[in-house]
Amino acid sequence: MWKSANPNHLLHRAGRAAVAAFLVLLVAGCKVGPNYARPAVVTPQAYRGAMAPAIVSETSIAEQDWRTIFTDPVLQSLVDEALKNNLDLRIAAQRILEAQAQVGIIRSQQLPSVGAGGSFSALQLPAGLANKNADGTSNDFIRGGGFSASAAWNLDFWGLYRRQTEAARAELLQTEWAQRATRASLIEEIATAYFQLRSLDSQLEITQNTIKAREDSLHLTQSLERYGAGSRADTRQAEELLHTAQANLPEIRRQIVIQENAISVLLGHNPQGVQRGLSVTEQPHPASVPAGLPSELLERRPDVRKAEAELMAANARIGIAKAQFFPQISLTSMGGSASNQLQSIFDGKNAYWYAAGSLTQPIFAGGRITSNYKYSQAQQQEMLASYQKSILNAFRDVSNSLVTYRETQNLREEQHQVVISAADAVRLARLRYSGGNTSYLEVLTTDTDLYDAQLKLAQAEAQEAGSLVNLYAALGGGWK
Repeated sequence: MWKSANPNHLLHRAGRAAVAAFLVLLVAGCKVGPNYARPAVVTPQAYRGAMAPAIVSETSIAEQDWRTIFTDPVLQSLVDEALKNNLDLRIAAQRILEAQAQVGIIRSQQLPSVGAGGSFSALQLPAGLANKNADGTSNDFIRGGGFSASAAWNLDFWGLYRRQTEAARAELLQTEWAQRATRASLIEEIATAYFQLRSLDSQLEITQNTIKAREDSLHLTQSLERYGAGSRADTRQAEELLHTAQANLPEIRRQIVIQENAISVLLGHNPQGVQRGLSVTEQPHPASVPAGLPSELLERRPDVRKAEAELMAANARIGIAKAQFFPQISLTSMGGSASNQLQSIFDGKNAYWYAAGSLTQPIFAGGRITSNYKYSQAQQQEMLASYQKSILNAFRDVSNSLVTYRETQNLREEQHQVVISAADAVRLARLRYSGGNTSYLEVLTTDTDLYDAQLKLAQAEAQEAGSLVNLYAALGGGWK
């Protein structure tokens, strides 16, 4: 037979549902302050300096693994070693761990805190102070104890703690992108320094070869002078050429040691020698470099992503500041059991409990809350401008790098032609001098021009190799 429900039972269930719904509302609440949305960015259709429209639509060189572009095995080993030992990279990694821990600390504020404890006491009374029991015995030894548990919860009704966690997560993201930027910058430094070192090696070799050729030339002029076919002036000019080249040796050797020391520090080592691989002329230099689409650059550049993470954190801090205007709600409770007889501690008659809630509404703080809110808004606008500036800088870097790579290619090609012409001019001048058709001054001039042209060619080759590194980094190459 169907029975009607107990009205009291129904009311009790309805009351529990209402309380549960109220607690859910308190926990979920709302989050005051603006939610983050990526600012609209106007990107160009193509990079300024891109070689051809067809290249713009191709996949960017930054999408390729760096080992397929920079194939020197020694350079690759140096990069691997730097990734293991570089101290700046270790510092960046530790900062990520710090930020991860900070997220955990801040997130804990959203959850209730619970504690528990217990106590035990014993007291031996003097015989004269002991209480006499009805049976004539004395109560001269008193024992007691208890246990308790407490809980406290600051309800995040306005999203204060959630916004704090949001800001902490954005700061964690910022440190992760900062580490990637450090990593990319480190490898860019190593590759550039390595190419400069190989250029100095080439300059040293050129100088040594020039010294050998000028020693032979000096011996020739000395022989001609000895047999009356030459003059003392020719001999002095040949000596001048030789000593000029020899004077360049100490400076080149000094720069080589300095460059090796710089690379050693990047590798996390004490200053020491550096292994050599391919020469500068053997380094790859593709005729064209696909840049990809400018709209994709914002996703690859770690400095741009880092600036966006800073903007996200500043946006969350607006909500933190705004939540300070609203009342803060907290709940506390405590319960336990206590007795002066240990065997009755767990008796339900000795249990106790306490519960309370509080609401605190700021009324007057001397303008501190308002000023803090305005401060957070100003910070957000500052980070927005920084983010926009990082985007402009990224487009500028790519444009500069595209133009630099193309023009350094042209410079290297033209300088190579200068060396060919200068070498032939030296050959003709020596033939004329040997035949007595010209003075040694022509040999001196052409030889000096050839030496300078060869040094400039070695420098131009290093600039071309370095500009490819800079272009890869400017395009957000991941150095995977």
